[in-house]
Amino acid sequence: MWFGWIEFDLLLGDVHSLKQKRAVVRPILAEIRRRFEVSAAETGGQELHRRAGLAAGLVAADATHVIEVLDGIERLVAARPEVQLLSAHRRMGSSEDE
Repeated sequence: MWFGWIEFDLLLGDVHSLKQKRAVVRPILAEIRRRFEVSAAETGGQELHRRAGLAAGLVAADATHVIEVLDGIERLVAARPEVQLLSAHRRMGSSEDE
């Protein structure tokens, strides 16, 4: 069994309230969940208007699938015109790791 997750630090565009921030972040998370069938959440910067931390994670039978899904998620987030991807960090592991 393999598991992996990816974390993003995003700079949001013309956002001046937490309500506007939610209007940007929620559709991104929904699209990640729908297209890749993974868990996804806002994980950082909840109190900031123009910054957001997002993360997604999955478990799969093989490492290749985990890598493909994480690559796809990163491409999706990077292609969103309403956000600027500042950084992306990923981790992978196996149930056999000590």
